[in-house]
Amino acid sequence: MSDTIRITRAATLKPHPKDSELAFGTVFTDHMFRMDYKEGKGWFDPRIEPYAPFLLEPAAAVLHYAQEVFEGLKAFRGVDGKVRLFRPQKHVERMANSAKRMCIPPLDPELALKSFLTLVGVEKEWVPATVGTSLYVRPTIIANEAFLGVRPAHAYLYFVILSPVGAYYPEGMAPVKILVVDKYVRAVEGGVGGVKTAGNYAASLYASEEAKHAGFTQVLWLDGVHRKYIDEVGTMNIMVKIGDEVITPPLTGTILPGVTRDSALTLMREWDLKVSERQISIDEAILAHKQGTLKEVWGTGTAAVISPVGELTYKGEKMVINGGEIGPLTRKLYDAIVAIQYAQAPDAHNWTVEV
Repeated sequence: MSDTIRITRAATLKPHPKDSELAFGTVFTDHMFRMDYKEGKGWFDPRIEPYAPFLLEPAAAVLHYAQEVFEGLKAFRGVDGKVRLFRPQKHVERMANSAKRMCIPPLDPELALKSFLTLVGVEKEWVPATVGTSLYVRPTIIANEAFLGVRPAHAYLYFVILSPVGAYYPEGMAPVKILVVDKYVRAVEGGVGGVKTAGNYAASLYASEEAKHAGFTQVLWLDGVHRKYIDEVGTMNIMVKIGDEVITPPLTGTILPGVTRDSALTLMREWDLKVSERQISIDEAILAHKQGTLKEVWGTGTAAVISPVGELTYKGEKMVINGGEIGPLTRKLYDAIVAIQYAQAPDAHNWTVEV
């Protein structure tokens, strides 16, 4: 297959919103990337074309059997004016692992990376300049063969769309309230909890809505077998600091291997902090809170980078963490990662790729 990317420019271009007016995922750029797969032919016709709806057969497999994977990463305009993607190779790798688990034919990693870089290059003017804003990149693979029957499809569509997004904390970083749930289960070992696929998010909606109606921002999931070990928050990995130890659940297949999670772990180990990837029960966290050793809790993810947790509620018992304020390590991690993303600090790990 030729990996020359055909480019068809849009005849008319959309107006760009002001940085101050940006939300998350509601505005989309002028162009998108597309590529097709057919069994026996492989992936073919990589192209950039005007952003537009595409036709799907009513019997398309993705609509009935959710054979689909996606990713989420960001492009940033640095303080030097240059546009860079943050850890795109890691997202390519994770998308490949997700595709394998969902029986989707693998993309060539170099072409997947090229699809990000070329599309963002075409849409460079859409990358906002204010620190905190970015261009969100959403690669997706869907099964678009028309048939009814439970088997892997023989035809797929890979596409990438872009959305300029505002600062996650427009009023400044604020701690969130999280509800710990044991009534519902998100994933179990051997399932697809470690895969970025649509079904995981659909499975989380009901509990998340219940939590929001009760005044919480997010749900903290416990493991699906014992319902006592901390897994992850609906849209983030979770980390807790008890005493001088930072603990985050291990990658056993039930939680997403977060790229921001990996970045935070790398930095903390370089800072010579005691970091453990191990199981932690909600009871251990409650006991630490009662003993005054639960110092900080935060989430990690592409959208927020680092999200401080000010309150955890479990079975009606509310735990206020660090007086409901942002902890020093939480703040340090946020500042360190954001500084790399916007070229305010050296990129010692080669995490960014210039467009």
